[in-house]
Amino acid sequence: MTALDALARELHERGFAYVPAARMRSLLEQIGPLDDLAAFADSWNDLAVDMYMADGGRYRRRRHAVFSISPDGLIAREPHQPHYQTLEYNPLHGGIARWFEPIAPEVSGGRTLQTILTWCRELFDCVEQARDIPWRVEAHQFRIEARPAQQGLPTPEGMHRDGVDHVLVLLIHRQNIVSGTTTIHGLDHEALGSFTLTTPLDAALVEDARVFHGVTPVAPLDASAAAYRDVLVVTFKRQRSDGGNQPAK
Repeated sequence: MTALDALARELHERGFAYVPAARMRSLLEQIGPLDDLAAFADSWNDLAVDMYMADGGRYRRRRHAVFSISPDGLIAREPHQPHYQTLEYNPLHGGIARWFEPIAPEVSGGRTLQTILTWCRELFDCVEQARDIPWRVEAHQFRIEARPAQQGLPTPEGMHRDGVDHVLVLLIHRQNIVSGTTTIHGLDHEALGSFTLTTPLDAALVEDARVFHGVTPVAPLDASAAAYRDVLVVTFKRQRSDGGNQPAK
C-alpha cells in the first residue's frame, strides 16, 4: 500500500484526517515540485479585505479562483466568477454571489499550487475509486487577522459543511496567534476529533458529506504586533451530468 493509499483509506474510514507538515511535504513532493513555495506563501501578503462579512468585521482577507480538472488530469483555470453558497450551507453569508479578487495568475499557475491541485485530485480519485468524472475545484487564499479588540474568526459561520465532496485546508503561516483549533463533528453533531494546524504545510482533510468542521477564534499573543493565520482552502466537487456540479461554497 502506498502512502497515498493509506491516507485515502483513513479518509474513507474516519471522514477526516490531520496530516502533519513533514508527512504532507513528502506526499506533495512525490507528485510535483514545491520549489516556488516561498513566493507562494509570500502572496498572502497581497490579499484584499473581504467586504461581504455579515458580522461587520474587516478581519478576513482573501482571493479566489475556480479550476476544472479533466479525467485525464488536465488542470484548467476557469474564467473569474463569483463564489456562491446556499443558505442551507452558510446561513450567515449564503444566498448572494460574492465577487472576490482573483488569485494572481503567477500564483495559480505556479508549481506549488499546481502540485497541490494534482495531489488532491490523485487522493480524491483514490478515495472514490473513480477517475472518469471531471472535477470542479475552488481555491481560496485566506488571511484571518487577530486584533486586541477583536478576535479573528476563521469560520464565522461556525460548525459547517461546504456542500462539496472533499476539502483540503493547508496552513501557510501562523503569526503571533493563539488557538485556531480545527474541530470535527459527525452529522449527529457528536465530537469526533480536534487538532491545531501550527506548522506551515500542516493539513486538514475533510469528507464534506460525512462531517462538520469548524475552527476556533484566534487572538494575538502580543497585542502590539501583527497577528494572523494564513491558509489555503481547496474544495473538490464532481461535475456530474445530472446537474450536481453547482458550487455550494
